[in-house]
Amino acid sequence: MYSQTTDSIRVTVQPHYLDEQSSPTENHYVWAYQVEIANLGAATVQLLNRYWHITDASGRVQEVRGPGVVGEQPVLPPGGSFQYTSGCPLSTPSGVMVGHYEMSDQQGRTFEVAIPAFSLDSPHQAVKLN
Repeated sequence: MYSQTTDSIRVTVQPHYLDEQSSPTENHYVWAYQVEIANLGAATVQLLNRYWHITDASGRVQEVRGPGVVGEQPVLPPGGSFQYTSGCPLSTPSGVMVGHYEMSDQQGRTFEVAIPAFSLDSPHQAVKLN
């Protein structure tokens, strides 16, 4: 599990390899990742946009930008949280994802909340430590 807090917003990510959707012989590997966004602060905030930087084991980079997450732009009151699950396919058996959410508060101030870097690793490949 990976967790990081920025401006009183905690983002926790738990990735899972999806064996049943992956086909290693065809260089197709799929992960799901569950995200919890928790508002630890005193002000209500809204998630406006997302940004992902995805790097596979060959060094290829994909960037994903867009409004909200899973079709929603959740509002998080103090003490509130939002959870969602999404997925990521790669053509290599491992990779890394990192990114940020653009949030706004009730005064209209926008700010970025870091999504911690997390590793996507297939159980069918030996992990190499650098």
